[in-house]
Amino acid sequence: MKHKTSSFLELLNSFVTEYLPDAVGASPNTIKSYKAAFRLLLKYMYQEKEISADQISFDILGYQTITDFLSWLEKSRGCSATTKNQRLSALASFSSYAQNRDFAAASIFRSSIVKIPMKKAMHRKRAIFTREEVTMLLKLPDDYYEVGLRDKVLLSLMYASGARAQEVCDLTVKDIHFSEKNASLNITGKGRKKRKIGISYACASLVKGYIEHRKIAPCPERHLFSSQTHEKMTVSCIEEIFKKYIWIAKQKNPGLFLDDRYTPHSMRHSTASHMLEAGVPLVVIKNFMGHSSLQSTQIYAEISQNTVDKHLKEWNERWFTMPSYALHSTVRDSKIPDFLN
Repeated sequence: MKHKTSSFLELLNSFVTEYLPDAVGASPNTIKSYKAAFRLLLKYMYQEKEISADQISFDILGYQTITDFLSWLEKSRGCSATTKNQRLSALASFSSYAQNRDFAAASIFRSSIVKIPMKKAMHRKRAIFTREEVTMLLKLPDDYYEVGLRDKVLLSLMYASGARAQEVCDLTVKDIHFSEKNASLNITGKGRKKRKIGISYACASLVKGYIEHRKIAPCPERHLFSSQTHEKMTVSCIEEIFKKYIWIAKQKNPGLFLDDRYTPHSMRHSTASHMLEAGVPLVVIKNFMGHSSLQSTQIYAEISQNTVDKHLKEWNERWFTMPSYALHSTVRDSKIPDFLN
């Protein structure tokens, strides 16, 4: 039993501290999510099964135990189907890792995991800003004040680059290269994949002026954005900034910003959607956004299609609506049953 216990904990330790950050190149948020999944598993085993962490072995993590754990997440913790699937994904990733390193011990655990399907989650509509809403949002921060200036540059750069919140947090002075007409950013994305993208002259000028204002141009390792307490801004800080300005925007414009939940990722979605509507090819958007596959980018084609359909519907209704007498005549002459009209 001692060998099995140490095998589980030792492999779990190497999985989250070495394999995920070094071999996989997982983002800090992904690692944080995986750790949370296993903390919950250990909590469940202790509270419901009276088995402490140092007593857990692979052979007790069978199908029934795992399914009971997932049910506990849903019923006792109130987890949504999406969150429950995230926890299962973390277990599945670890089970594959463990089986490759100790097949005899982890095979039961792995075979149990692969039998459990992901629960169908309700697809949540992505919140996207219209171009009018983006324009209004970027005008809200008061750049007379230090925090307002930072927020204006932050929001502008997020829209111009389509970067993820974590990618913006990670930007340093050396990652930004200015030319006469624009600027380029060296962005480190998910899986530590690097990409180079260009931003417009207007946004580049804002960023350059902000760097000069902060007097950090001679300091290549300094982060572009800082919070009031840390040299490097955090994702949670960006989330609070968004929450603040979305609230102000809704108060000032009751007829706009109608979605219930906007997040920093809404700006990224908006950038991609607006690029597509402007005629930028999907493959270009894929590289710009740092997607691993074109399938990830395809979602914006579906989002944009909704906009296209809306405009086409308005156009058709305006110019091609048939007179009522013509409609009645067509129906009568063709003898189509009423229930089909």
